[in-house]
Amino acid sequence: MDTGNLGILAGIIITTGFFAMIFAIVYLHKRERMAMIERGMDPRAYKPQSAPYQNLKWGLLLVGAGVGLFLAFVLDHTMFRSISDDDVAALYFSLIAIFGGGGLFMSYRIEKKEVLDKEDARLEK
Repeated sequence: MDTGNLGILAGIIITTGFFAMIFAIVYLHKRERMAMIERGMDPRAYKPQSAPYQNLKWGLLLVGAGVGLFLAFVLDHTMFRSISDDDVAALYFSLIAIFGGGGLFMSYRIEKKEVLDKEDARLEK
């Protein structure tokens, strides 16, 4: 198969997949609303739950990943100059994952502390 036909086939598949995805999203949303109506629930009364600590979680994840990337860069240019570039790539990925995970763990600890503080305040009243 030459590249011209392959490009046309890819365009058709991507377009068809996009419209199938949109159709599925709309269909499932309507089906969910109909199921709620059949059970006697008001679909307008149920709004998506907001995640109060979502920004904290993303912020700490990105800060942790940034610190990991910076530390990997510093280590690469100071201690690991003699190692080939292929071996240093693992250092970058591992430190980004370690510090990103550390940021998520910090987010969990902060959220847990806030929830426990709110419960303690509620019990004292």
